[in-house]
Amino acid sequence: MAIQLAKNFTPLLDEVYKLASVTSDLTGDPAIVKAGVNVNEICYPQISVTGLGDYDRNSGYTQGNVDLVWKTTQFNYDRGTRISVDVMDDEETFNLSFGRAGAELMRTKVAPEADAFTFATLAGTDGISKAEPATFADAAEFLKALLEAKNKMDEDEVPEDNRILYATPTLLNGIMALDTTKSREVLNSFSVKKKVPQSRFYTAIDLLDGKSGGEEAGHYKKAEGGTDINFMIIHKPAIIKYDKHIANDLIAPANNPDSDSYILKYRKYGLVDVFKNKVAGIYLSAKAAE
Repeated sequence: MAIQLAKNFTPLLDEVYKLASVTSDLTGDPAIVKAGVNVNEICYPQISVTGLGDYDRNSGYTQGNVDLVWKTTQFNYDRGTRISVDVMDDEETFNLSFGRAGAELMRTKVAPEADAFTFATLAGTDGISKAEPATFADAAEFLKALLEAKNKMDEDEVPEDNRILYATPTLLNGIMALDTTKSREVLNSFSVKKKVPQSRFYTAIDLLDGKSGGEEAGHYKKAEGGTDINFMIIHKPAIIKYDKHIANDLIAPANNPDSDSYILKYRKYGLVDVFKNKVAGIYLSAKAAE
């Protein structure tokens, strides 16, 4: 642990600029899921009904059927860390070391990784709609690609309500700068517009284990073979984003049997997946491979 002791300077904290999670609004209602046979599984309902048949004036209605089955999926995210700060280190840094460590962890590590994992998992789901990989030269090309995406989802009968547009700041700012009737109408067709830093927007990532050589710092990186994402359109009801367990514990030095240190423990165990009959609710546009 590297903690630099304070001198007689004004104790202003030099924080890293980072956004909070941009995918938190995708977290769904846990009431839609139930425990599976195994403790690392959950089940969710999938329903279908038969269509209309001819009505007969003698025998009446044709007999329809309702098919409701419970699909099983496994939790796919289990990550955590433990941070400790010696009591004297904390005191000699004006109580900033531990007092702000938790906030720094959430903002600069937990939120970006949650976003990156969500996008990469959805991008890697079989059956979602995908545009031909492309690198847009300007906002006009991006607008054209958005219209193509909207047409595809409209033709696939994906409801317009709850469609969320995620795009890089460069692309989203560019289309906003066009300020044309067409660009405003396209943007207004989305319930929510979110800017996603490119550093969180990949088709595939590697989660670093925090133990192996070269991975000691933990966190994530773009996977080999992964590409940058231009934009994604996500129909929220198509997503299963569920946190089964979040542990965020603070342990005082008096309760630490190993050292005279404060301890922060954080663990997140959950799931990101797509309902198997709603893959049309995800549209991906990735950059052309370099």
